[in-house]
Amino acid sequence: WQLKSDYDTGDFTIKYILSGEGASEIFKIDEYTGDIYLSQRLDRELKPFYILQAQAINRSSKQPVEPESEFIIKVQDINDNPPEFINEPYVSSIPEMCPTGTTVIQVTATDADDPMFGNNAKLIYSILEGEPYFSVEPKTGIIVTSWPNMDREARETYLVVVQVKDMLGLTRGYSATTTVTISLMDVNDNGPTFQHNLYTFAISESAPVGTTLGRIMADDGDVGLNAKMNYSLEDLEESSTFTIQTDPDTQEGIVILAQVLQYNTDICICNHHHLSKTTLKITVTNVDEPPIFYETPYNWKVQESAQVGTQVGTVYAKDIDTTNNAISDTRQMFKIDPSNGTVYVANLLDRETAAWYNLTINARENSEHILSLTCINH
Repeated sequence: WQLKSDYDTGDFTIKYILSGEGASEIFKIDEYTGDIYLSQRLDRELKPFYILQAQAINRSSKQPVEPESEFIIKVQDINDNPPEFINEPYVSSIPEMCPTGTTVIQVTATDADDPMFGNNAKLIYSILEGEPYFSVEPKTGIIVTSWPNMDREARETYLVVVQVKDMLGLTRGYSATTTVTISLMDVNDNGPTFQHNLYTFAISESAPVGTTLGRIMADDGDVGLNAKMNYSLEDLEESSTFTIQTDPDTQEGIVILAQVLQYNTDICICNHHHLSKTTLKITVTNVDEPPIFYETPYNWKVQESAQVGTQVGTVYAKDIDTTNNAISDTRQMFKIDPSNGTVYVANLLDRETAAWYNLTINARENSEHILSLTCINH
């Protein structure tokens, strides 16, 4: 650029002087011709314009030949800056199974070039990785879902790579990329499933109330609150016999004896709106209990002249564990019928020899659950 005074006749009697922002450092002037030239490179992003003052003076008198003039030098923009993403890192979460078009997050990039000059700072967004599950609005950087029914149980996290380019995406422009981490939040879209269709437990008939029979377990593809189990009995009568509590750590169902035992029951598990069932078979095991006589003691009278085989009386013993009874005895003065417990005279009696007999009758069962009675004379 050149300064020229109207009084300059070309005889070099006029001297040009430059002052103001960047004078003598960035901008230099030829004091004879008024030509202004740069001494270093300009950066519009650091300073977009400079205000300078120019003056023409007479070399002999040192007096200005005209008033000082002011002018502005504007720095014209070129595309010398790439776009940059701000507010990184980008992390977002959306519910699984959300509809197509659901807004995920907005990514934003800036460009230091002049947005008012050409296309140097005009940005365009695009997806490099993450399709077809996600797409981005080219001008705004808003990421939306583009795939229906994304299932967290199949895939929980997506890494979406977004590219931004200046110059409206033309090949001679600059570009930058950012990665967006998108997680699917769990919704209760899975019902529980028992690990087994049948659970078999055994419990003694003498077990006290509160005894733990065992544990059952159901699996659920969901997590957190959506995977918490609520076990319950299906029948009210059965629920009075057993109760089920949920282990808060393992989510197992703990089956507990509540009162009167039953042999079989069905147990179901409920989880919000989802239901799964299994069968619980409970076997009550027998406790070996001694036989019980109906009377104690038995008092009988018999004539001393009674013949051998005379019936004296009958004892009755009950085994609550079995109904299969048989009887044996030791044969002395009296004997016991092995089929019904009737006591008979086994030998001739003599009152003067023994006025009374104390008979001890033992009832017992052997390993085959057979009831035996033994008569012992005293």
